[in-house]
Amino acid sequence: MKKFDIKKGDTVYVNAGNDKGKTGKVLSVLRDKDRVVVEGVNMVSKHTKPNPKAPQGGIVKQEASIHISNVNLMDAAGKPTKVAHKVVDGKKVRIAKTTGEEIK
Repeated sequence: MKKFDIKKGDTVYVNAGNDKGKTGKVLSVLRDKDRVVVEGVNMVSKHTKPNPKAPQGGIVKQEASIHISNVNLMDAAGKPTKVAHKVVDGKKVRIAKTTGEEIK
């Protein structure tokens, strides 16, 4: 399985595409396709049939995935950063290259 520096719940900066410059929280990581779903980014209209959950049906706006290479992790200062790894107390942790601080 592929390893990525970005995990579910991280805040990321979109550095390419129609939503360039936006930030958002990662909702899911699709490891097999090298993609992530980011909250409020790459919104698409999906047509839904009426069902018990949504008796009206209609058009629903939802997030679509974007390639993981088009996002950067945000550091504590709110700036996009690359990620380094370091072993601290026997655990591998992610370190922000811009500030040198641990990414939680």
